[in-house]
Amino acid sequence: MRYAFWPGCVSRGGTPELYPAVTAVAAKVGMELVELDQANCTGAGVLGERNDELVDTLNARNFAIAEQQGLDTLLTICSTCQGVMSSVNYKLRERPEYLAKINENLRAEGLEYKGTVRVTHMMWAIVEEMGLDELKTMVVNPLHGIKVAPFYGCYVLRPRYVLGFDEHPDRGQYLEKIVETLGAEPIDYEGKWRCCGFPIMTINESNGLRMVANHTQAAKDKGAHIMVTPCPLCHISLDEFQPKASNAAGRPINMPVLHLPQMIGSALGFNVKEMGLKRHIISTEPFIQMSGVSRG
Repeated sequence: MRYAFWPGCVSRGGTPELYPAVTAVAAKVGMELVELDQANCTGAGVLGERNDELVDTLNARNFAIAEQQGLDTLLTICSTCQGVMSSVNYKLRERPEYLAKINENLRAEGLEYKGTVRVTHMMWAIVEEMGLDELKTMVVNPLHGIKVAPFYGCYVLRPRYVLGFDEHPDRGQYLEKIVETLGAEPIDYEGKWRCCGFPIMTINESNGLRMVANHTQAAKDKGAHIMVTPCPLCHISLDEFQPKASNAAGRPINMPVLHLPQMIGSALGFNVKEMGLKRHIISTEPFIQMSGVSRG
């Protein structure tokens, strides 16, 4: 499995523990990641509120770079990047005249997007291309006894028509399937398919913090020991803002939030340091103790 790899901005900045976890897990499961080191931010949904053409040009540029390297599948580890790139790719493929206009913007750099790139998320690739049966054979530290609350993030779920749900209708249950494959127990709770609050945190902090508190507390009330997310922006919201959300709600929460590759890597035998489990705001010590993951 060979992919053009776009790690996204946040995995190298706001959540630096994610990038090394991803690359370690990818190598372990046989994913060859060809990083697009000249790629740019997808716009994260924010730029599109002001300038659609700019967002479409930025993403077409990334697609064109992948094509230049002979790669037809672009893999990301961010739900937000996944949603933005999928929406842009759908638009460009459906509107050839618009693609031609976008390619005019790329011409100065000697780039052209021909419309051949497929966008996928690491979570999707593990289930659909690697297969859960194969993943299960690699588990050396099953996460028995650990109850996990999945949190998807908006952009990997909707709009469904650009995200391939017609072909893969179960994509809204992939986190649960992976959790079970690793030996843990998925917990159903209100909020797992809702917004994390990150998009409004800078303009309506009180509501954003309320969303964080509601989701993390709901997971805790259902007995979850940890939450897991495939989106680093959701991770920032649920982990970094959780202490402030807890104070605003007037109750302690202390819900550890793992990146999906950290949870997978812990079951595949990587240690605490390799998975960056000590780099979170909310301590992951309860997970470390329950899982028996090596401290390295």
